[in-house]
Amino acid sequence: MPTHAERALAILHEWVQSESLRRHCYAVADSMKHFAQLRDADADLWEAVGLLHDMDYERHPNQEQSPTEGHPFVGVAWLRENGWSEEVCRAILSHADYANIPREIPIERTLYAVDELSGFVTAVARVRPSKSIREVDVAAVKKKMKDKAFARAVNREDIVRGAAELGMELDNVIAEVITALKADAERLGLVGTA
Repeated sequence: MPTHAERALAILHEWVQSESLRRHCYAVADSMKHFAQLRDADADLWEAVGLLHDMDYERHPNQEQSPTEGHPFVGVAWLRENGWSEEVCRAILSHADYANIPREIPIERTLYAVDELSGFVTAVARVRPSKSIREVDVAAVKKKMKDKAFARAVNREDIVRGAAELGMELDNVIAEVITALKADAERLGLVGTA
């Protein structure tokens, strides 16, 4: 029987063709798995949530942030129909502020905390001279957060709020995300040039 993460990866590849969106989901999944291991939670389930959280974004981006249609509602409806647990579905819904699902448990708070941050850390790695995650540290990420022109689509307030909801110092959340992404640098395209 395949693990949750194996099933989730197959679903992600079926729903998402964009390599950059796939890599974003891999990065969020890496962070989720890492934080689950830190908390002694179900790393397989948390990784699956990371893989699935944006599964419907390519087909149903919901730029207008409808509170009932598009991303993440389409994906969650499909997941429910296909037997995924309410814990998984609720966590995915809760990462979109406009879904109005309060983040109450660690898996929900963690997804929110690492979603934008995983993408931001990836972007920081891509502008390093070597394009390697190994050259990224907390100071580099904090410096880029102050640069409003850099990765302007990333909401800095969400990153700060996510750490606060987790009850962790922002620097610690950033450090743990960097650690998580370093472990999967090859799949993320962040090994860089030697």
